[in-house]
Amino acid sequence: MPELPEVETVCRGLAPHLEGRVLVQVLQRRPNLRFPFPPDFCARLTGRRVESVRRRAKYILVHLDDGTVLIAHLGMSGRMIITPERPAEYGAHDHVVLETDAGTVVTFNDARRFGLMDLATAETLAGHPLLRSLGPEPLGNEFSGPVLAERLAGRMTSIKAALLDQTVVAGLGNIYVSEALFLSRISPTRIAATVTGAKADRLATAIREVLGRAIAAGGSSLRDYRQASGELGYFQHQFSVYDREGQPCPGCTCDVARTGGIQRIVQAGRSTFYCPQRQR
Repeated sequence: MPELPEVETVCRGLAPHLEGRVLVQVLQRRPNLRFPFPPDFCARLTGRRVESVRRRAKYILVHLDDGTVLIAHLGMSGRMIITPERPAEYGAHDHVVLETDAGTVVTFNDARRFGLMDLATAETLAGHPLLRSLGPEPLGNEFSGPVLAERLAGRMTSIKAALLDQTVVAGLGNIYVSEALFLSRISPTRIAATVTGAKADRLATAIREVLGRAIAAGGSSLRDYRQASGELGYFQHQFSVYDREGQPCPGCTCDVARTGGIQRIVQAGRSTFYCPQRQR
């Protein structure tokens, strides 16, 4: 599933094509995705000018000139495809089509249909059921070591599980949690509540650094993800531990033959990759 860097990259790709443009035609080509579309979905979008394209956690937020906000989630396989004009025909998995007054067409394609779209208003957005319980943005000014330590206080789960909880920190997923824990030298099995002081500072800094580098690389393309331009992301070529089981740790000189190198364990049904020699 696309994580924060992938969604941020998609938002940055959409913004130049949507911001300031009027949606002259909106097509909804099926009644539902993960959930049914809201009533009057196309009518509420058609004729409206796009003010901004933003991100909250893993959600794309398209703000319109009448205060309406289009909320979109890519799900497992969703893609926003930008074309300079309307195609001759749409594909079977092209579910929503936005056409602007410049002739540009943005198509939401989702083969598995785990994505979603909903509508809110700017006034009610923060209280929307999809958004109201989200934790702080890890790239926001309010995120820091002390803030992270406060959110982890009293949590007796593993730090890996805690960071995947969207109410603790918004937008983090399996790949970037593994990478940030490696960079901060914290074991994924450590009890979350014990990540305080200098450890929390290191982890908060590592989270921001890993996410920043991933966004600069256009995200990670492992299966279905593509940027809005259609290009692949390239951060998968910079992984330190993710999907590198048995390979040498890039952060220490441990003997792979003796230690087994990077290890893979399963936590809450998700693969975790780490170096037991480096991460404590």
